Amino acid sequence: MTVRIGYAAGAFDLFHIGHLNVLRHAKEQCDFLIAGVVSDEMLRTVKGVEPFVPTLERAEIVRGIRYVDDVHIETVPDKVDVWRDVRFTHFFKGDDWRGTEKGVRLENEFAAVGVEVVYFPYTAHTSSTQLRRALDAAAAAGEERLAAMAESA
Repeated sequence: MTVRIGYAAGAFDLFHIGHLNVLRHAKEQCDFLIAGVVSDEMLRTVKGVEPFVPTLERAEIVRGIRYVDDVHIETVPDKVDVWRDVRFTHFFKGDDWRGTEKGVRLENEFAAVGVEVVYFPYTAHTSSTQLRRALDAAAAAGEERLAAMAESA
């Protein structure tokens, strides 16, 4: 019997139900699940995002999820390079990538090395982007209140 080694990558910043759903569904599809935590440097370089929670703390949070058997910190942008280090058989991704140029390219690159790409439903009602916007808006409103208080003092 072939052991199915799964790999589910993400920033896992502002951990939410969508992250948990991906990890849960991934574990249901494999024998051993490795969660890839994208490093702070990669988030800044590839996505232009400043993480709220540092890499090592995010890795520790993800390591504590019962569906996760191991954690790999991603320090390179190319998923095939990650595969060379980790050697997974299945790559799990949200279905917002399905049919996109990036998704098709990823499928082709992984097919060449025998890795199956498996898509899971994207949790549209909760996303890190939405949480980040809400936090930014709350911070801006707080700064405005402080500025107004300073002016009236």
